Amino acid sequence: MRRAQTALLWCAAAVLLVLAFVAVFPGVLATHDPLQTDVRASLLPPSTEHLFGTDQSGRDVYSRVLYGAGRSIGIGLLATGIALAVGLLIGALAGLAPRGVDATLMRVNDVLMAFPEFLVALVVVAVLGPGPVNIAVAVTLAAVPVYIRLARVQTRTLRSAEHVEAARILGVAPVPAFVRHVVPGVLGSLSVLATIGIGSSILAAAGLSFLGLGPSEPTPEWGLMLAGGRNVLGQAWWIAVFPGIAITLTVICATIVGRVLRARAEGRTT
Repeated sequence: MRRAQTALLWCAAAVLLVLAFVAVFPGVLATHDPLQTDVRASLLPPSTEHLFGTDQSGRDVYSRVLYGAGRSIGIGLLATGIALAVGLLIGALAGLAPRGVDATLMRVNDVLMAFPEFLVALVVVAVLGPGPVNIAVAVTLAAVPVYIRLARVQTRTLRSAEHVEAARILGVAPVPAFVRHVVPGVLGSLSVLATIGIGSSILAAAGLSFLGLGPSEPTPEWGLMLAGGRNVLGQAWWIAVFPGIAITLTVICATIVGRVLRARAEGRTT
């Protein structure tokens, strides 16, 4: 089972590396300008000239999927990174704060966690307005409560650990002792959670774009491309299917890597 788990981890990681390369260097593999329109070539099925077919405006779907990777994955990475940093800060402060402050922060956090992340992100976008920046902010705010709770639990556990107590006995000041001996352990746990969270953030960002709350046409973005192809799904399935496959593959691979890493961090093999 351990060998199969390792093979699955490496396969998922390899796919993520390819997707990361595509996100950073889409022009290397793209065959057309993702914004170039040609009404005479609209709704063409997949072929050697257009690997994923063309959309209603004659734009090459393959090239648009490649260029859309940077925006969709970028929003997920940005939102997850900010959520991790904010969660680490607030969770650590809650773990070190007096009982009353800790209880208040956790009750507010519990209220936020009671709502689905996508619903929270949807409400935030409704308040801030549509746009890629606001989507990133919304997804970040929706994901933060999970990181706060884990950071708080880890902080309270590690601050009484033997090596932290030993550092204090040796005369290390509280703040340096916390930074050197507690933060790395908390950050390690949050990093494993963030690996899983990247997939959720990408999915949430794509969902908001699908609802028309993200980038506007003709921007190549996976959720927006899904929305553009839903009305012609019976006539030109490729417009929505290939961006959907890209989203699904990214989320599945990120989740696999995150779950395997979490299992190993917890000492499990499955």
